[in-house]
Amino acid sequence: MLQELKYTASQSTDINIEWLNSRFNKVCVFDSNEKYNSKNTLQFSKLIAVCSAEELTLNDRKNIFEQLQEFYDKRKGWLFGYITYDIKNNIEHLHSENSDGLGFPLLHFFAPKVVLEIIANAVSVFYDDDFISKEDAEEVYYMSFSAKIEKEKQELPGIKIHSKITKQEYINSVNALKQHIHKGDIYEVNFCREYYSQNAKINPLEVYKKLNEISRAPFATYCKFDTHYVIGASPERFIKKSGNKLISQPIKGTIKRSENKIEDEELKQELLNNEKERNENIMIVDLVRNDLSRVATRGSVHVDELFGIYSFKQVHQMISTISCEIKENTSFTDILKSTFPMGSMTGAPKVSAMKLIEQYETTKRGLYSGAVGYIAPNGDFDFNVLIRSILYNSENNYLSFMVGSAITGKADAEREYEECLLKGKAMFEVLGK
Repeated sequence: MLQELKYTASQSTDINIEWLNSRFNKVCVFDSNEKYNSKNTLQFSKLIAVCSAEELTLNDRKNIFEQLQEFYDKRKGWLFGYITYDIKNNIEHLHSENSDGLGFPLLHFFAPKVVLEIIANAVSVFYDDDFISKEDAEEVYYMSFSAKIEKEKQELPGIKIHSKITKQEYINSVNALKQHIHKGDIYEVNFCREYYSQNAKINPLEVYKKLNEISRAPFATYCKFDTHYVIGASPERFIKKSGNKLISQPIKGTIKRSENKIEDEELKQELLNNEKERNENIMIVDLVRNDLSRVATRGSVHVDELFGIYSFKQVHQMISTISCEIKENTSFTDILKSTFPMGSMTGAPKVSAMKLIEQYETTKRGLYSGAVGYIAPNGDFDFNVLIRSILYNSENNYLSFMVGSAITGKADAEREYEECLLKGKAMFEVLGK
């Protein structure tokens, strides 16, 4: 049975993730970086889950949503995990045959033995007394807030990063996709490319700390699933349920930042007034409205904010917010099947765009552009869009990150290429490239 302990932490909410990481095979740390992101709508400063009491790992595409719903109904407690982009093949008649060096399962969720929810300096410790004692749960709390032992930093050999495709191949693909748009096959498509290393020996936690320090994203993620690691700095929410309300916050529109305050403000206005970026954004807003309408009460789908400009440490982003009220008797998996994959990472129309993504991309997306998140005991949930993130398999030392952009009929392939480099800047920096 789920139990709760309440504590008041010091002014600092720094967590000794090193201890958690060394102790447990399953660790999820979600950090809203709240003091850097005052406009975000997360409810916590940090949310941490460790140690699996029970887990669901699926690689077979048969009955995947039925198995997930059964696992959720059985537990009715905290669940943490991810769904990969390629679950699209279970929702639509699609397939994936591109290369995959990471080997993440299609879906993985675990029921943690201990969850720490930190809101400002208030800490709630949830534990399942069927699997762990109160004393052991308290140890997790105390050790999580214990002082870190500073170790001498060891410089690792440089990581050799390769691009899966050349710049010219990228430009050719963008121009080919524009032809599909001009023919009316699609209106917009999110086209991505992979950077990878086949013999990367990294300290995933140290990479996460560096990435979070330079990004301060509202959906920062460090997840250790045995030998699979998610090192994330996502600025984007996929979908959140709070009571009977859903909200989705797609990103479409990116521009660099400047250290000069006047120029930085000018860049924000340039993004806000950019016709191409606004058109991209509104196409995805319409797509999300359509997705939400499948599970919404009649007339409840609403655009709460259109073309909101949000500033992060390295880029400004155009973010819109769409919400709805949920129809009665709508399950967790009903919502997923109606809204996944997120429109910001596919294009419109969604199915046609996904078919072209498979045709023109060379890497199986896997967890990239999927979603990582949690389900709370009361049935509320929150999932990010897994972008601006490094994925790592410590068993075969394969490291990967992908970047992409929305291609429309007016897209300039050279500029889209540069936008991809801008989005990958933080990952290149932390990996020493």
